[in-house]
Parts: sequence; C-alpha cells; structure tokens
Amino acid sequence: MSRKVHPEFAYQSRELEGQIEGILGDPPDRKNYQRMIDALVSEYASGGGIEDVNMLAFALVDHLEFNNPKGLLAEAEDYEFGDAARVFAMASCKGEEAARMYAALEENLPDLARQAIITAFLYKNPRKWDDDDQSLDQLSANDDGDDVDDEGQATDDFAQMFDQDGD
Repeated sequence: MSRKVHPEFAYQSRELEGQIEGILGDPPDRKNYQRMIDALVSEYASGGGIEDVNMLAFALVDHLEFNNPKGLLAEAEDYEFGDAARVFAMASCKGEEAARMYAALEENLPDLARQAIITAFLYKNPRKWDDDDQSLDQLSANDDGDDVDDEGQATDDFAQMFDQDGD
C-alpha cells in the first residue's frame, strides 16, 4: 500500500535521481561518482558542507540503512515541520566516516538532514509512495500557457488535413 508524501519531498526525490544520473554520466563513471560522494561525506563529517537538501541527500543516499520505513513514510507527509531526532533514529549510516557524518549532521543541521534522510528514503523506495506530480493534471496545473498559440496553429493544420474538399 503506497501513500501520499508532501509534494516537496516528491520533487526533491526526483531532483536527487537527476543528480545521481547526472554525476554518474553516460556511460556511468563509478570512480568519479564515488569521489564526489566521498568528498561530500568527508566535508559533512567534519561539520562543514553545503546547507542544501539535495547535496545532503546525495551524500547520504548510498550509506543510509532504514530501520523504520513506515515511520519515515509518515514523516514524509510534512516537509517543513517534523521531529528530526525521531527521523535520525529511524535510519543509520554504515561505515566509519558516514557514521561520523550522520552524527555531525544531527548536531549541526538536524532539520535539513531530516529532509535529506526522508528524500533519500523516498528515492530508494519509490514503490512505497505515490508520486502525483507525474499526472497530467499536475503538469497542466503548472502550465503558464506559453504554448497556447502553437496548439491553435497545429489544430488548424490538423483540421485542414482532413478537409480534402476545401470550402
């Protein structure tokens, strides 16, 4: 049974996917990808790092282990407000440097890291939640109408294709 998540979490999860694919490249360059991850982990572990949900999620995504998927899904319903300590308890990082990063994040950037942990969880578990943003209604809701003229023209051409007799 999948459930709804906050639209911002759905967006961040897609952003993370795009970032991972972008950094891996085509064909995938695993060494470069791993260098990027290692650099970020090291930076966050030392108490630094860019304060950005996407960067944090990217640093965390390959190291996280989730021990409470249902709890994380419930936390994904609210993007802005949530219990960071509770979210940190629902996951952990494997590996010495990653565990150090996790502890540093909990201390220095708990709310941002909470969002990043949930984002990484959603990215890793796409079947557990509904991504409404892919629906046509959602896509057209954000349509600013800049292509209306094109559509009108195409429709006229289309109609004329079937109007063999002329007027």
